[in-house]
Amino acid sequence: MSGTVGTTATAQAAANAAQQAASTPTIASDFNTFLTLLTTQLKNQSPTDPLDANQMMAQLTQFASVEQQVNMNQNLQQLISLQQVNGLTAAADLVGHRVEVQSSSLSLQQGSAELRLPARGAASTAAVTISDSAGRVIRRAEVPLTQGTQAWTWDGRNDAGIQQVDGAYSVAVAGIGSDGKPTSQAQSFTVIGTATGASRSGSNIVLSMGSLTVPYDQLRAVVQ
Repeated sequence: MSGTVGTTATAQAAANAAQQAASTPTIASDFNTFLTLLTTQLKNQSPTDPLDANQMMAQLTQFASVEQQVNMNQNLQQLISLQQVNGLTAAADLVGHRVEVQSSSLSLQQGSAELRLPARGAASTAAVTISDSAGRVIRRAEVPLTQGTQAWTWDGRNDAGIQQVDGAYSVAVAGIGSDGKPTSQAQSFTVIGTATGASRSGSNIVLSMGSLTVPYDQLRAVVQ
C-alpha cells in the first residue's frame, strides 16, 4: 500500500514539476525552478525505490552547471547594459554635428535636406523621388552623376515650388543609363543631416535628426 502511495505521489510530483517547467521559458533563466524540481523529487520518491546515488550526482552536477550559466547570463546582461550606456554616451556627443546615415528617409531641417549620391557607373543619372508621410510624391529630380560620390541638396520645395514643412520624408533613388532608360541596378545613397538627439529604444540606441530617427549602427560618417 505504501509503495502505491509513494508511486502516486512521485507521479503527481513529476506532473507538477513538468507543468512548472513548461511555464518557464528556459530552466537557465531561473535556477530556483531547477532546485524546486530536485527537492520535489527527493520529497516524493518512493521509500522502496529511492533515487540512485549516481542519478543524484548527475542532477547536482546539472544544477551547478545551470547556476553557472545563470550567473554568466547575468554578467553578460550587465556587460550589454554597460555597452549600451557607452554607445548612448558616444551618440550623445554627436548632437549638433552633421552626420551621414543609411536610411530610406531624409530629414528636412530648417528648409533643407541632403543626400550623398553614388559615383557614376551603369547609371549616368540619379532619379531622386521624395514622398510625404501619406506616400504622395512631392518632388522629383534628375541629378547627373560624376566620377565620385556627390552631395545633392533638396531645398524643401515640391514640384510646384511650395515650401514643405520640416520633418521626415521618404526618399528613393533610381538609376538612368546614358541611353535614357532606367537601369536594373539599385542606386545606393546615404542621408546627411544634423544630429539633434540620442536615446535608448529597448535594447537599441537611436539617433535623431529632427523628426527622423535611425538606429545608431546605421551611422556611416561624421561630416566635417
